[in-house]
Amino acid sequence: MSSNSLSQSNWLRSYYFVRALFSVAWIVAAILLRGQLGAVAFLLVIYPAWDALANLVDARANGGLKANSSQALNVVVSTITALAVIVAVSNGTYAVLAVFGIWAIFSGLLQLYTGVRRWRHYGAQWVMILSGAQSALAGGFMISRSLGTAAPTILDITPYVAFGAFYFLLSAIWLSVAAYRNAGA
Repeated sequence: MSSNSLSQSNWLRSYYFVRALFSVAWIVAAILLRGQLGAVAFLLVIYPAWDALANLVDARANGGLKANSSQALNVVVSTITALAVIVAVSNGTYAVLAVFGIWAIFSGLLQLYTGVRRWRHYGAQWVMILSGAQSALAGGFMISRSLGTAAPTILDITPYVAFGAFYFLLSAIWLSVAAYRNAGA
């Protein structure tokens, strides 16, 4: 592994740990603040906004937005989603869940593509590929729930965030194990 690949692998490992930590903190806040409408609205907006920022930072650390078109598009999609959630919050929880579902589909497919593209350079991307695919499927589930009769809550989104945290943590651990093995070789 070249020093540039090793540096990028270290970056990805740290990036994945930070993404997992943010998601866990978001879940804890969602559970603790679920009855406070202002806090819930903030959490619902901040999650896609954080995703946009995280994709922007990651793309810049890996060659820039031009070299990472799927992440550049994910920045746009996540930013639009944060704005759409602001509008949807005033239209009710059904609309918010539908917006999250549409976003999960798009961002999942973009994450899947990014994972496939990175596989050749850094390995250990199977987790991100699986996460992207599951995100797209979860988006379909959220859309179906948004059309149901039971009023959705922020707790309908927390499993989606929890799986994301799990996949980011698993990716970070996988890259850590690979780095340890390479160091010992």
